[in-house]
Amino acid sequence: MLKTTPKCYKCGKEIEKNEEVYVKLRYPKWGGMTEIKAYLQNEGKFFCEKCIEDKV
Repeated sequence: MLKTTPKCYKCGKEIEKNEEVYVKLRYPKWGGMTEIKAYLQNEGKFFCEKCIEDKV
């Protein structure tokens, strides 16, 4: 399985470890999620803190 570094959906900046991010995703219709990082990577759109602050 290839590991990809998550990037900000708006500016394309790589998300660093332990960085605060915002994720836009739909609430899952099934239960029992065990691989949270994989689910977020596959289903979510990451936004860095700077892009969220610029929007507000």
